[in-house]
Amino acid sequence: MIYRFEQFEDFIAQIPEDRKEPMTRIFELISDNLPSGFEYQKQYSMPSFVVPHSKYPDGYHCDPKQPLPFISIASQKNFIALYHMGLYANPELHNWFVNEYPKHCKYKLDMGKSCIRFKKMNDIPYDLLKELFQKQTPEDWIALYERNVKG
Repeated sequence: MIYRFEQFEDFIAQIPEDRKEPMTRIFELISDNLPSGFEYQKQYSMPSFVVPHSKYPDGYHCDPKQPLPFISIASQKNFIALYHMGLYANPELHNWFVNEYPKHCKYKLDMGKSCIRFKKMNDIPYDLLKELFQKQTPEDWIALYERNVKG
């Protein structure tokens, strides 16, 4: 489903009732724990946190008019999706997350390259997500992105 919104509050108003509290909690964890320099905006029809053009003028290589994506959240048909580009690009961060996940959640990790899928709204590992969101600065992400894309 395509949501029409600019502000997060407008997005939340459109999603199913059982998703509102967990999506709001994840959004607030991101907002409160990402290192300074990332900015909120709607990107690809999702609430997202990006490295703005003011910090990284080159933008996203797939579409340089877009700022460099970092984290997005989505309400999909059967799950909440958290897209974290650092997990995709940084094997050490990915391995840390995969190893820590079972310590925080009783259900099996459902994860793609950068997407973590939460199907059980009552078993989202918020403490682990908080720690994940604190692990990369915009500068870390830019350096990793340039090594992987431009390297």
